[in-house]
Amino acid sequence: MTKKIVSAISFLAVFGFSALAMAQPAEGGGLAVEKAHNFGSYALAAGLAIGVAALGGGIGQGRAAAAALDGIARNPGAAGQIRGPMILGLALIESLVIYALIIALLLWLKIS
Repeated sequence: MTKKIVSAISFLAVFGFSALAMAQPAEGGGLAVEKAHNFGSYALAAGLAIGVAALGGGIGQGRAAAAALDGIARNPGAAGQIRGPMILGLALIESLVIYALIIALLLWLKIS
């Protein structure tokens, strides 16, 4: 498959699973019915949130580190100037993964 087809299928899968998590229960019924009805959706959303975030964060960190090491290899004298912004960028990428972890934990706590 080409990259465009794989990207489209991945997008539609994530969008479809997130739509399940955002579905609202029908009118009527008590809290126990709503909680039981959405249990699978919240669990699926929590798993997808942390999985996609870890995947994206890992890819981003890998690309950032590769670019920094490539720059250092081309100009070893600039290692000090490259290292600081690279570490800052890695910290910002990791903070996005931590936000996804918090969202996943909030979804998980909502079902338990």
